[in-house]
Amino acid sequence: MKTFKMLSVGILHEESMLDFPLIDGIIINQENSHRMWILEMFIDKVHQPVFEKWMADEDLLEVKVVISYPENEPAAFRVAIKGVKLIGDNVSVLMKGRLKRARAQYAEQLLEELIGEGLGGADLLQRFESDMRSRPRLKMDQEKADK
Repeated sequence: MKTFKMLSVGILHEESMLDFPLIDGIIINQENSHRMWILEMFIDKVHQPVFEKWMADEDLLEVKVVISYPENEPAAFRVAIKGVKLIGDNVSVLMKGRLKRARAQYAEQLLEELIGEGLGGADLLQRFESDMRSRPRLKMDQEKADK
Protein backbone atom coordinates (compact mmCIF):
# COMPACT_ATOMS: atom_id res chain seq x y z
CA MET A 1 0.00 0.00 0.00
CA LYS A 2 1.04 3.57 -0.65
CA THR A 3 -0.27 6.65 1.11
CA PHE A 4 -0.50 10.22 -0.15
CA LYS A 5 -1.43 13.56 1.37
CA MET A 6 -4.75 14.95 0.12
CA LEU A 7 -4.44 18.71 -0.46
CA SER A 8 -7.81 19.55 -1.98
CA VAL A 9 -11.00 17.80 -3.00
CA GLY A 10 -13.87 18.69 -5.31
CA ILE A 11 -16.98 16.59 -5.85
CA LEU A 12 -19.05 16.81 -9.01
CA HIS A 13 -22.71 17.28 -8.15
CA GLU A 14 -25.40 18.31 -10.63
CA GLU A 15 -22.88 19.55 -13.20
CA SER A 16 -20.92 21.76 -10.79
CA MET A 17 -17.82 21.09 -8.75
CA LEU A 18 -18.34 21.44 -4.99
CA ASP A 19 -15.13 22.21 -3.11
CA PHE A 20 -14.81 21.04 0.49
CA PRO A 21 -12.07 22.88 2.42
CA LEU A 22 -9.88 20.26 4.05
CA ILE A 23 -8.59 20.31 7.56
CA ASP A 24 -6.64 17.19 6.67
CA GLY A 25 -6.83 14.32 4.22
CA ILE A 26 -5.12 11.12 3.13
CA ILE A 27 -5.36 8.80 0.13
CA ILE A 28 -4.33 5.15 0.22
CA ASN A 29 -3.65 3.10 -2.89
CA GLN A 30 -4.46 -0.42 -1.75
CA GLU A 31 -2.46 -1.84 -4.68
CA ASN A 32 -4.82 -4.80 -4.91
CA SER A 33 -6.25 -6.65 -7.90
CA HIS A 34 -9.41 -4.50 -7.75
CA ARG A 35 -7.33 -1.28 -8.07
CA MET A 36 -9.18 0.20 -5.08
CA TRP A 37 -8.28 3.43 -3.31
CA ILE A 38 -9.34 4.70 0.10
CA LEU A 39 -9.80 8.44 0.57
CA GLU A 40 -10.35 9.98 3.98
CA MET A 41 -10.91 13.65 4.58
CA PHE A 42 -11.38 15.64 7.73
CA ILE A 43 -13.68 18.64 7.19
CA ASP A 44 -15.99 21.01 9.05
CA LYS A 45 -19.09 19.30 10.47
CA VAL A 46 -21.35 21.71 8.57
CA HIS A 47 -20.88 19.34 5.60
CA GLN A 48 -21.96 16.21 7.50
CA PRO A 49 -25.60 16.07 6.27
CA VAL A 50 -24.70 16.06 2.57
CA PHE A 51 -22.21 13.22 3.00
CA GLU A 52 -24.66 11.24 5.12
CA LYS A 53 -27.29 11.63 2.38
CA TRP A 54 -24.87 10.52 -0.34
CA MET A 55 -23.92 7.53 1.81
CA ALA A 56 -27.56 6.58 2.53
CA ASP A 57 -28.45 6.95 -1.17
CA GLU A 58 -25.38 4.86 -2.09
CA ASP A 59 -24.44 7.51 -4.66
CA LEU A 60 -21.34 7.01 -6.79
CA LEU A 61 -19.51 10.32 -6.88
CA GLU A 62 -16.92 11.79 -9.20
CA VAL A 63 -14.17 13.27 -7.07
CA LYS A 64 -11.15 15.31 -8.15
CA VAL A 65 -8.29 15.32 -5.67
CA VAL A 66 -4.96 17.12 -5.65
CA ILE A 67 -2.38 14.82 -4.09
CA SER A 68 0.99 15.60 -2.45
CA TYR A 69 1.91 18.89 -4.16
CA PRO A 70 -0.34 21.87 -5.03
CA GLU A 71 0.97 21.99 -8.62
CA ASN A 72 -0.04 18.36 -9.32
CA GLU A 73 -2.93 17.70 -11.69
CA PRO A 74 -6.08 16.60 -9.90
CA ALA A 75 -6.64 12.85 -9.90
CA ALA A 76 -10.17 11.77 -10.81
CA PHE A 77 -11.85 9.04 -8.77
CA ARG A 78 -15.28 7.41 -8.78
CA VAL A 79 -16.11 6.71 -5.14
CA ALA A 80 -18.81 5.73 -2.71
CA ILE A 81 -19.11 7.19 0.78
CA LYS A 82 -18.38 4.39 3.26
CA GLY A 83 -18.40 6.28 6.55
CA VAL A 84 -19.19 9.64 8.10
CA LYS A 85 -18.06 10.12 11.69
CA LEU A 86 -18.42 13.22 13.86
CA ILE A 87 -15.22 14.07 15.74
CA GLY A 88 -15.59 17.21 17.86
CA ASP A 89 -16.46 20.16 15.60
CA ASN A 90 -15.39 18.28 12.49
CA VAL A 91 -16.32 15.20 10.52
CA SER A 92 -14.28 12.38 9.03
CA VAL A 93 -15.53 11.18 5.64
CA LEU A 94 -14.32 7.80 4.40
CA MET A 95 -14.64 7.08 0.68
CA LYS A 96 -13.64 4.07 -1.39
CA GLY A 97 -13.36 3.79 -5.15
CA ARG A 98 -11.25 3.63 -8.26
CA LEU A 99 -9.00 6.00 -10.14
CA LYS A 100 -10.89 6.96 -13.30
CA ARG A 101 -8.05 7.25 -15.80
CA ALA A 102 -4.45 8.23 -16.10
CA ARG A 103 -4.30 11.94 -15.37
CA ALA A 104 -2.04 12.71 -18.32
CA GLN A 105 -4.86 11.81 -20.71
CA TYR A 106 -6.98 14.74 -19.53
CA ALA A 107 -4.80 17.30 -21.31
CA GLU A 108 -4.84 15.39 -24.60
CA GLN A 109 -8.60 14.85 -24.48
CA LEU A 110 -9.28 18.47 -23.56
CA LEU A 111 -7.11 19.65 -26.44
CA GLU A 112 -8.94 17.32 -28.83
CA GLU A 113 -12.32 18.72 -27.69
CA LEU A 114 -11.19 22.34 -28.05
CA ILE A 115 -9.84 21.73 -31.55
CA GLY A 116 -13.13 19.97 -32.35
CA GLU A 117 -14.92 23.16 -31.29
CA GLY A 118 -12.93 24.99 -33.96
CA LEU A 119 -10.59 26.87 -31.65
CA GLY A 120 -7.12 27.74 -32.88
CA GLY A 121 -4.17 30.01 -32.25
CA ALA A 122 -4.33 32.37 -29.26
CA ASP A 123 -7.97 31.47 -28.54
CA LEU A 124 -7.06 27.80 -28.28
CA LEU A 125 -4.10 28.51 -25.99
CA GLN A 126 -6.12 30.81 -23.71
CA ARG A 127 -9.03 28.37 -23.39
CA PHE A 128 -6.71 25.38 -22.90
CA GLU A 129 -4.82 27.11 -20.07
CA SER A 130 -8.07 28.22 -18.45
CA ASP A 131 -9.70 24.79 -18.68
CA MET A 132 -6.57 23.02 -17.40
CA ARG A 133 -6.88 25.16 -14.24
CA SER A 134 -10.65 24.81 -13.79
CA ARG A 135 -10.90 21.17 -14.96
CA PRO A 136 -14.36 21.16 -16.57
CA ARG A 137 -15.91 17.79 -17.20
CA LEU A 138 -14.94 16.47 -20.62
CA LYS A 139 -17.74 15.93 -23.12
CA MET A 140 -16.77 12.29 -23.56
CA ASP A 141 -17.05 11.76 -19.77
CA GLN A 142 -20.45 13.49 -19.77
CA GLU A 143 -21.71 11.29 -22.59
CA LYS A 144 -20.62 8.15 -20.71
CA ALA A 145 -22.38 9.36 -17.55
CA ASP A 146 -25.59 10.09 -19.46
CA LYS A 147 -25.78 6.52 -20.78
